[in-house]
Amino acid sequence: MKKTTFTRLALLPAAISIALLAACSPQQNEHPQQTAAATVASTQTESEKANALFEQIFMDNIRRNPVQLTRLGIKDDYDKWQDLSDEHFEAGLALTRQHLTMLQAIDTEQLDDNSRVSYLLMQQELQQTLDDAKWRLYSYPVNQMFGTHSQVPSLLINQHTISDESDAKAYIARLNAVPTLFNQLQQQLENRAAAGIIAPKFVFPLVISASENVIKGAPFDDGEDSTLLADFTKKVNQLTLNDQAKKLLLDEAKVALLTSVKPAYTSLIRYLQGLEQQAGTDDGVWRFKDGAAFYNNALQRTTTTNLTAEQIHQTGLDEVARIHGEMRAIMAKTGFDGDLKAFFNFMQTDEQFYYPDTAEGKAAYLEQATAVIDDMRSRLDQLFLLKPKAEMIVKAVEPFREKSAGKAFYQQPSMDGSRPGIYYANLYRMSDMPKYELEALAYHEGIPGHHMQLAIAQELEDMPKFRRFGGYTAYIEGWGLYTELLPKEIGLYQDPYSDFGRLAMELWRACRLVVDTGIHAKKWSREEAIQYLLDNTPNPPTAVEKAIERYIVMPSQATAYKIGMIKIIELREKAKTALGDKFDIRVFHDVVLKNGAVPLDVLEQLVDEYIVATQA
Repeated sequence: MKKTTFTRLALLPAAISIALLAACSPQQNEHPQQTAAATVASTQTESEKANALFEQIFMDNIRRNPVQLTRLGIKDDYDKWQDLSDEHFEAGLALTRQHLTMLQAIDTEQLDDNSRVSYLLMQQELQQTLDDAKWRLYSYPVNQMFGTHSQVPSLLINQHTISDESDAKAYIARLNAVPTLFNQLQQQLENRAAAGIIAPKFVFPLVISASENVIKGAPFDDGEDSTLLADFTKKVNQLTLNDQAKKLLLDEAKVALLTSVKPAYTSLIRYLQGLEQQAGTDDGVWRFKDGAAFYNNALQRTTTTNLTAEQIHQTGLDEVARIHGEMRAIMAKTGFDGDLKAFFNFMQTDEQFYYPDTAEGKAAYLEQATAVIDDMRSRLDQLFLLKPKAEMIVKAVEPFREKSAGKAFYQQPSMDGSRPGIYYANLYRMSDMPKYELEALAYHEGIPGHHMQLAIAQELEDMPKFRRFGGYTAYIEGWGLYTELLPKEIGLYQDPYSDFGRLAMELWRACRLVVDTGIHAKKWSREEAIQYLLDNTPNPPTAVEKAIERYIVMPSQATAYKIGMIKIIELREKAKTALGDKFDIRVFHDVVLKNGAVPLDVLEQLVDEYIVATQA
């Protein structure tokens, strides 16, 4: 099915669209309209040619993945899932090589400044895609944090909107396509197992439980409607169709759930139960063939630096010591009598710091998080010139995935802004969501954190789409962590316990540098890493265990936050020192945000250029 909300060419200026058609179909230049297109192409500047190519590359890649199209709000291939086959992967590499050849035909000497940055980023992205192909199997396609098994319900519920009958038919088609998707998934798991790459044993009960949850409830059994049926029913009932048409759709969906979704999940669960018998208890990627080289490469990609595992580990230790010192100062301010470890225990166990684990308690958490974000939204003029147009909301993580999902995360708006940005708070266990961290968590995931950065990036009209919708984890998560500190600098965190919560979250990210490198480079066991967090943070054992399990299945990802934050603060202080009275925090933030996500070395170059321009 192809339900086109807008086509590739509709995304481009008219002249560039014509030139792109000419570039894609040179053999047709004999025709009059193609001669006209060639004339347009010949009058383009090199920057216009480059930007047309950037758009082509972005859309070529996006159109290879129907899931990504849906996430962007594009309803092409709305009835399909991504292709997980080896053939599709190899075709992607061939396309990347073709793209790189096309890019190399651009004369970089004639590019304007913005296009030159885009060129360098695109060149790096394409080359790294080719270089990293050898690590393709070094991942866990199914794990407790994310994976194809949870992507199916998550995408359908959160991003597959139903505006008319054809959207509903596409939803049903996707339900019926789950067996093919899971067959490909199983093949990829087998390929990894043959290479000795199997998720640690602790992963399997969590993944199996999450998969079983998808096929609970009607029509699978006599309970309430299953998560998927409830979602489909709600969406269809909002359509302006007659009752008979709605019933037909609902009946089709039930058949698809019973004959496609249930067998697919049942088969996957059975396969995972067998694979679990082969899984071991060693956790770090050092155990893989060439595991050290893979991890070093992962660190470089994640942090966009050349920092070694040892350097990152030591940075973490230094930051932990500094933050502990600041925490002791807050502890003294509160009048607490005892050492830092005792204060941690007090913060973990005192009921005043937690909402009750009830529907009312969860509702109160969401209400307060929304209030914190709304208050910060009213203060943005003090800190920013550029602000997002897209709305954002706060939601609880859905029941089907709350047990295995992370503590909090952000989902960016659709490309056209019709779907808001969402800050998801995981309220499965309220003891994992203390009140004293609520403020910092809301700033990080919402405003001025991820919503400011990601929504603004995709709204940048003068940027090619690969920059608007691309990402560098160190930049994105570094910004998120930086924006936990930023509100303190304008007088927020008045409650010392809330300020302690801010530090507790920064401490958490500093400890990540220690435990991530500990697990994957220094051969720490899961238990050693858990104990380090228990000894050095105020977080409860359940949260600590879940965190370490996250770092195990996502090697290097957790190092991005602190490395990125450190660089942003370093660059801000550099600009303050150089500019003195000319420094304006709003302009600095503009420099950071108006270019979208970039590697940290590119961010430094942009800040240096801003300093020189302001001094002049």
